[in-house]
Amino acid sequence: MAQSIKLADDIMKIVRRESELQSRSVAGQVAHWVRIGRAIELSGHFDHARITAALAGQIETTALTSEEKDVWLDSFVEKMGQPGPDEKSYFAGRRQLGLGVGLDAAGNLVRGKTASEE
Repeated sequence: MAQSIKLADDIMKIVRRESELQSRSVAGQVAHWVRIGRAIELSGHFDHARITAALAGQIETTALTSEEKDVWLDSFVEKMGQPGPDEKSYFAGRRQLGLGVGLDAAGNLVRGKTASEE
């Protein structure tokens, strides 16, 4: 049974471009990459637990294979782009006080009072 999934626009742009270059459908390109990714994970040259350990700072990235480093880097960049719970809490508190700068729901820059204006 076919199922739908949501992929980010930047990923879909890559999939569409590559599917055209390889003369595959978009679904065929995604399926092809899934098979390749699975084969890499099962190859013995890739260990997701080691990537998780490197992301947690438990092992050095120099201990990873080149395949593991590629996945580690993608995961690292994604994690660094997302605020953590402490950061979310800090900025929520500043918004409640009307302090600092941020974005509204439409993505517009909003300026608040500075600490000296309190």
